Amino acid sequence: MRNALAGLFLSLPFAALATTLLADGMPAPVDPADYAAADPDEIALGQLLFYDPILSGNRAVSCASCHHPAFATSDGLALGLGDGGRGLGPARRADPTNLPEQRIPRNSPALFNLGHAEFTTLFHDGRIEVRADGTLRTPLGDDMSEGFASILSAQTMFPVLSPDEMAGHYSENEISQAIRMGRITGEGGAWHLISGRVAGIPAYAEAFRIYPHIDAPEDIAFTDISNAIAAFIAHEWRSEDSPFDAHLRGERPLAGAAAEGMALFYGEAGCAACHSGPFQTDHGFHAMGAPQIGPGKAARFESHARDEGRFRVTGEPADLYAFRTPSLRNVTRTGPWGHAGTHANLRAFLRDHADPKAGSGRIAGLIETVRLPDLPVEDFRIAGDAAETRRIADAAIGVTATLSERDLDALMSFLAALDDPVALEGRLGSPDAVPSGLPVDHP
Repeated sequence: MRNALAGLFLSLPFAALATTLLADGMPAPVDPADYAAADPDEIALGQLLFYDPILSGNRAVSCASCHHPAFATSDGLALGLGDGGRGLGPARRADPTNLPEQRIPRNSPALFNLGHAEFTTLFHDGRIEVRADGTLRTPLGDDMSEGFASILSAQTMFPVLSPDEMAGHYSENEISQAIRMGRITGEGGAWHLISGRVAGIPAYAEAFRIYPHIDAPEDIAFTDISNAIAAFIAHEWRSEDSPFDAHLRGERPLAGAAAEGMALFYGEAGCAACHSGPFQTDHGFHAMGAPQIGPGKAARFESHARDEGRFRVTGEPADLYAFRTPSLRNVTRTGPWGHAGTHANLRAFLRDHADPKAGSGRIAGLIETVRLPDLPVEDFRIAGDAAETRRIADAAIGVTATLSERDLDALMSFLAALDDPVALEGRLGSPDAVPSGLPVDHP
């Protein structure tokens, strides 16, 4: 199975997947053939691994801790708490016996449709992407991408290596120690230690025999774990059953305010200039003036907290404060909104997103509504820096639209038509228990 899957996504040039526009300017319906196929046994294995804290350094955090179906595959927080957090969603709190050093710097992104071949760039800054020749580019180097069946599989290499997300800090466990010493691959590396934990559990050792190359527990590699998790995510949160999808397929046309909002979205309001296609994303990077809170995405040796977005990946000045255009599938449920989760109200986000300069003047009011678990850190240093706030807003120069209250009503109705009850519910759901015997996160 692994050999059959390996390279499936990487062999599809993005140009071949360019969105088709119909005569009326609307995107063509989603093509089911552009989703990856997977074995049901692989999907079931991936479900268990997704919810199992065994993959985290301190055995306390799972993928589901920050990407839970109860919160539309996010966590309901502006900025989440990974290692060192207790509880789920807005109820998550810092563990006083293992206090996190900082919050996760960016809002937890939703996982819908990541098994579709259109998704060739991941993370807010696009630090992992499929090149034109089908190979993967990652900040960890080309040799780190071998064995991953898809970009969705490869993205799992990052959370397990992040002290704030899953690894834990420095001397807390053998995985964080290996990361601290720069040992990621090979004997004694972080990935080897993780796969060894999984292989040591008899139920997992047996389940991994679905891959033809695995004859014994020691054959299980980190990439096998990642490939199974990716198969689960792609299946569980495939989203193509919204009222908007039914409209595109000609089954049940949108009407009333939703139709009015759709016309605005793909027309006069200009939303589709970036949020194009059936998934409402051009997969590009744009500076839209969204304010920043929290620690920012900086290297640990740097003292500043600026989050410079795509610039951190490319070094191009034009990419300062630019972030990836998110898909809007199930967007009414994936709040808070913005790369730093500053908006707890989607309508308010639309208003500020349409006119970033005006929105930058409302930061003080936003701070009162931001969803953040208590943590003794400086969260609003950037938001309180007038010069930096201006720089963020100025980067979005030329991006302005005037939306009336009726326009906002219509757009909100259209966005609600992107909600897919099948994907929101999930196909397998969360398991009652996992092979490690560790607790499973439930709301």
